[in-house]
Amino acid sequence: MRRLLSILVPLSCILVAACSSASPATSRPTPPTPSGVSSGASTSSSTNRASAFTPWWTYHRTTSRSGHTGSPPGTLAPAWTKNLGQAVYGEPLVVGSSLIAATEGNRVVSMNPRSGHIRWSTSLGTPQPPSTLPCGDIQPLGITGTPAYDAGTGSVFVVAETKGGHHTLWALNATTGKRRWHRSLDVVKHRNRRAEQQRAAVLVADGRVLVSFGALAGDCKNYVGYITSTSTAGTGRIHHYAVPTQRGGGMWSPAGPVLGRNGHVYVVSANGAAAGSGWDRSNSVFEMDPKTLHVFSAFAPNTWRHDSLDDQGLGSTSPVSIPSLHRLVVGTKRSRIYLLREHFHGVGSAVKRIDGCSTFGGPAVAGRMVIEPCLDEGQMRALHVGSKSLSWRWQVDSLYGSPIIAGKRVYVSDRDSGDLVVLRLSDGHQLQRIHAGDLTHFPSEVVDGGYVFVPTLTGITAFQG
Repeated sequence: MRRLLSILVPLSCILVAACSSASPATSRPTPPTPSGVSSGASTSSSTNRASAFTPWWTYHRTTSRSGHTGSPPGTLAPAWTKNLGQAVYGEPLVVGSSLIAATEGNRVVSMNPRSGHIRWSTSLGTPQPPSTLPCGDIQPLGITGTPAYDAGTGSVFVVAETKGGHHTLWALNATTGKRRWHRSLDVVKHRNRRAEQQRAAVLVADGRVLVSFGALAGDCKNYVGYITSTSTAGTGRIHHYAVPTQRGGGMWSPAGPVLGRNGHVYVVSANGAAAGSGWDRSNSVFEMDPKTLHVFSAFAPNTWRHDSLDDQGLGSTSPVSIPSLHRLVVGTKRSRIYLLREHFHGVGSAVKRIDGCSTFGGPAVAGRMVIEPCLDEGQMRALHVGSKSLSWRWQVDSLYGSPIIAGKRVYVSDRDSGDLVVLRLSDGHQLQRIHAGDLTHFPSEVVDGGYVFVPTLTGITAFQG
């Protein structure tokens, strides 16, 4: 992706099989302490009565990145704004009765979601200054990917880039912000780590923390896309898989790796070198084991080579699942959407395709309806999915952002205007528009507890309904 909107990263392994890093933990994890944060699929009844907030522990609320939640708030009004000193690119998390956000200044904060009052703040080092980067458009460069929370350990996992181009996975106590352990994720050799960027959302699945990498905006220098898998305890080997292309193949989608209905992880690579005669696994969707990152299957469109040469392929979004159909849907920069089976059969193995949306960011899913963020078209589009069919239902022009579906409403933080826009799910009719502030490249929002939280270039803006 050579456009300055996109972001990828460096490193490699040039094997289709998974690789491993045997480096020890840089600091030993302390035993998990009682965190007061609810465990399981939902908060306890006492927590619900006290706060009305429900778990939002990862990007788009679920590990499948559905972006779908229950009852929407009513008509929105400004609640509070918190200046955190730097941009917030990832979605904040709702853990118990706390809102946790991470900034490009490598600051992680826990706030009262009703007032914005800061409960704790933890610094994770000096962010990478732009003057020392070979390209890129985030200044400074610190924490970009959405963190993730793990109920089993009570930890929030976040990846910070620090001066010198170091990428470190941190585990923080969600209640106190105390640092528990950290591991270096610069595990792929013979690549330029300063050309790497960690934009993709962090995923916790099956006792593992999964983190994927792409390149800086501008696609410069010697990088390769890769994904890592680390134990939630911080111990043992860091498994990794690098796209076997000479250069490129960034795994940079803001939605990050996705957990499928079958317990496997899905991750997407972007344009690669396209050198030689064989498929180099660029512009591909991978089905993987969440621990070892063994590749069970992979898909690429027939146009993967041309997509790489034109920077028009996959990588700008992650697949979303339609569980009732055992299907996945994934978009591309070439304004093309693919319908896939959960297990792939190589190049050209899509069930169906439809044109009309260059998807950047994270879609949202309700039943068989997918709301797609179409960047180049400047549209939000509703896609109906069948087991062998795709069809457009409605579109809204001059609007772009990663949507959230709450009940029968769609929430979109519009990148260009800085407004939070509320649409009717059935037909896209606009119900409300309210200003949130200056927004990031691929903006999103969190809808929870009667509030909407919007990350901005200076912090968090909250609305209540």
